[in-house]
Amino acid sequence: MEHGAVAGKPKVVFVLGATATGKSKLAIALAERFNGEVINADKIQVHDGVPIITNKVTEEEQGGVPHHLLSVRHPDADFTAEEFRREAASAVARVLSAGRLPVVAGGSNTYIEALVEGDGAAFRAAHDLLFVWVDAEQELLEWYAALRVDEMVARGLVSEARAAFGGAGVDYNHGVRRAIGLPEMHAYLVAEREGVAGEAELAAMLERAVREIKDNTFRLARTQAEKIRRLSTLDGWDVRRIDVTPVFARKADGTECHELTWKKQVWEPCEEMVRAFLEPSLTAVPGVAVTEEGNAGVVATAAPAGDVVVPTGDVVTAVADA
Repeated sequence: MEHGAVAGKPKVVFVLGATATGKSKLAIALAERFNGEVINADKIQVHDGVPIITNKVTEEEQGGVPHHLLSVRHPDADFTAEEFRREAASAVARVLSAGRLPVVAGGSNTYIEALVEGDGAAFRAAHDLLFVWVDAEQELLEWYAALRVDEMVARGLVSEARAAFGGAGVDYNHGVRRAIGLPEMHAYLVAEREGVAGEAELAAMLERAVREIKDNTFRLARTQAEKIRRLSTLDGWDVRRIDVTPVFARKADGTECHELTWKKQVWEPCEEMVRAFLEPSLTAVPGVAVTEEGNAGVVATAAPAGDVVVPTGDVVTAVADA
């Protein structure tokens, strides 16, 4: 039997979380472990172009795991939540028909809510859903998000923004140009192109642009976390929170064992909860055996709807379509 043909409703796993929490890494690992495919739910990564600025998962990082709705729209095209609902539902159906596990992952919670609750909640009614929420203490998450922006700059963010620059009158309200990292670079690129600023002034403008990218990333992360909190209170949303704060703490103090921390604090609990969610269908999936090997002592903890354990003290700033 296949995933979609055993033990009642077909099963779908969602990986939720704010930007920079490691959703893609976890989703790919789950897909590898449980014979799955990843369906992208990031409203910017659905567009082609600017892979550094959008922090798009590379082919190497995908590790051979099939990905759907990734780089499938023209950079200037719009892709509404309703379009996502239809195309993501179709992708889920294709993955299930192939006997594989759909893993929907991304930070655009407006898209995810449209898929689960849209069309009279037809998708939720037809599937058995598990939501894994990758979360972290805000201060450490912001530290890591800032570090990631610096790494993106080192990898070529400025050159990528320059190549995508549409001129002084460009519209940042459509397509991939809505991505954090493009509007913030506008003033710097205009000044650079028009030659109206000296070297020192350009350097200061670039520094301000990078600072703005970081600040807007922080605001987006807060908004995303707040929306997941709200979604976790809805009927039918089995949301399980996984705290990745210890991983960021190990990164921050320079400890070399942060990957081991990720394995113990993130991967092993997630693997166990997904394994339990899929039983008894796991035994029917080719190449996936139900064993306790590597899982000794791991306990998956559920956060029922309305009773999700969350950090406190977040200041929420509205960001559209988080």
